[in-house]
Amino acid sequence: MPNEENSLFLDASIFQHQCNIPSQFIWPDHEKPCPEPPPILNIPTIDLGVFLSGDVDSVTCVVNQACREYGVFLVVNHGVDLELVEEAHKGMDYFFGKPLDEKQRAQRKIGDHCGYSSSFTGRFSSKLPWKETLSFRYSADIQLSNIVESYFLNVMGENYRKFGRVCQEYSEAVSNLSLNIMELLGMSLGVGPVCFREFFEGNDSIMRLNYYPPCLNPDQTLGTGPHCDPTSLTILHQDNVGGLEVFVDKKWYSIPPNPQAFVVNIGDTFMALSNGIYKSCLHRAVVNSKVPRKSLAFFLCPKMDKMKHYRADMKTLEVFTNWLQQKNSQDTATLNGQG
Repeated sequence: MPNEENSLFLDASIFQHQCNIPSQFIWPDHEKPCPEPPPILNIPTIDLGVFLSGDVDSVTCVVNQACREYGVFLVVNHGVDLELVEEAHKGMDYFFGKPLDEKQRAQRKIGDHCGYSSSFTGRFSSKLPWKETLSFRYSADIQLSNIVESYFLNVMGENYRKFGRVCQEYSEAVSNLSLNIMELLGMSLGVGPVCFREFFEGNDSIMRLNYYPPCLNPDQTLGTGPHCDPTSLTILHQDNVGGLEVFVDKKWYSIPPNPQAFVVNIGDTFMALSNGIYKSCLHRAVVNSKVPRKSLAFFLCPKMDKMKHYRADMKTLEVFTNWLQQKNSQDTATLNGQG
């Protein structure tokens, strides 16, 4: 296990001004960003208001096709207050603009999925992502109704009470949005609106704030390497700086920012729940030399009494499938033994 004292931290106040970035952040040639900006992927924009008003067929067919082909689509008229979204982005500027030692009050512990991280050396010694993150737990359980706000207050102190409240409200709003999207996905798969919505009510999810500092050598590194999200669904809001790319038909495409829309992408767990009908979206994030990029990512997970295991690589579905098959075999053996 790596020694935390020897970890390499991405101190944006220093590294963003260096022409020669540390070797740990340099990616292999075959994984580096495209020399030229990739073409835009023409994914559908779903008007969720139309779906919720009862015009189901025209929306579900489009979603079905998008999830089979790409595993990603956009939603507008989603019901999340855009002023709240803007406040969340402002709060990210406040937090990530602080000195490294202040942000490290929330330092993520090795093996944990919550906390602040500017280095992934706990898992990797090379191909480090050029980013900082702050991740925290959200729960829709009414007994944990202030879990996000309490996290900021307890870990970061009184000066972060307001930002904690904003993140609490944002997480609640996107959690509600995710349940409407689960209705949509259920209808598009022909299992009805209740099936997946009920499964994810009372969800226990992960909220992540992503901050990608400028890099004077953006062609040498990646903000986030290629991966499929291990969770069920990711609801992402980008700022006005591009950087999100998805891999379709053996080629990288960009998804430009739309401040009115959320990017919704299928994760490995929902790919398994759909019996492989819907495709988990392989994506990455690139950085630039001029301005930082921010994004808000909500990773929808079931309640804690359902299976959840966090991974951030491309083998999640394989691991999930092996676990499910092993569990089914154990259950069958137990039933046979009881018979």
